[in-house]
Amino acid sequence: MLFKKTDDLKVGMRLARPIYNRNGILLYERNSKLTSQGITSVRNFGLIGIYILEPSEPVPPMSQDDIEFERFQTISNFTLRDELKAIQNKKESKKLLDLANSIINSYGGLYHKINFTQNLRSQEDYTYKHTLNVAILCALMSHQLEFTFEEQLDVVMAALLHDMHKLSLPSSYADKKFSQISEQEEKIKLQKTFLDTQAQFQLDVNITPNTRTMINQLHKELLSDKSKNDETFHRGTRVLQVAEAYDTMTAMKSYTEPTSEVTAIRSLLNNPKQYDSESVTALVESIYILAPGTCVTLTDNDRGIVISENHNDVLRPTVLSFHKNTVYDLSSKSVFNKIQVLDVMKTLDNRFVIDEEAIANFKGNPTD
Repeated sequence: MLFKKTDDLKVGMRLARPIYNRNGILLYERNSKLTSQGITSVRNFGLIGIYILEPSEPVPPMSQDDIEFERFQTISNFTLRDELKAIQNKKESKKLLDLANSIINSYGGLYHKINFTQNLRSQEDYTYKHTLNVAILCALMSHQLEFTFEEQLDVVMAALLHDMHKLSLPSSYADKKFSQISEQEEKIKLQKTFLDTQAQFQLDVNITPNTRTMINQLHKELLSDKSKNDETFHRGTRVLQVAEAYDTMTAMKSYTEPTSEVTAIRSLLNNPKQYDSESVTALVESIYILAPGTCVTLTDNDRGIVISENHNDVLRPTVLSFHKNTVYDLSSKSVFNKIQVLDVMKTLDNRFVIDEEAIANFKGNPTD
């Protein structure tokens, strides 16, 4: 699978992922060949690029849940953009509460993990896609933490609104952290925008006091030069902090490579003073990180494929080595002291369909 920028698309290229319109109607199925009209449509959608298959590459695995997730992202992103623009223009938001309810109904009650696939972002649409993904993560995590429906609704609404201030800033600020801004004048400008946005919430947005508290507390944390896990913060704020950080790290941008899921989770787990451990655990229990079929690099420079998850420690799965054709059960202390997962392999889709019988045969003879 390759990523091709919109300007580099050619007739005959095969799509690796489906394309939907704003109503969720499938326009182009996976494995369909691009036409001149299709390329024009991609450009009209404002997409920075799409995934295409290499000439002899088979269509990668994609479950019905994966397909529905991408469709949901597309529909919801258009809805969110319309609602945030309405609020920005001091008009009534008519569908924001409906969107929050839809996110909770779709992802706030699941009893299984999902493949949290990232969507490509430009500087122009980064804020909308980021806030939507943070809201979905908050719905997943709050369910794991047994939030009531009202508590879920509060934190999902906070996620949808927490980055509204960036709509009043140049698009180049969209994915910048406050600590990354070196110029004092820029910092003062960003602080003023934060405060003005908070004042706007008081007047123009119908949200609960808890939602407002979460947004204000997150802004306080984001305006700090050094983030921290403040135990006095609302429980929902701590969930929001973790979701915001994870999506920021793993976001797929046009100008830089994202942090891998493994590296992001490792960073969250290793920084309990910055991120609430209970919320990080809820995230790990909500999305696949090292699921069976994931290709990884190991610390001994070998490569392998995950054949079994470790439900007690997500970073210590059972891995089949490609080079040595050996199974490593990383839950074993003696094995883990020698070999660990370094990262996922640097591919655009690191998952493969693997035969269950073959897995059973390999797992029957793990290396200790």
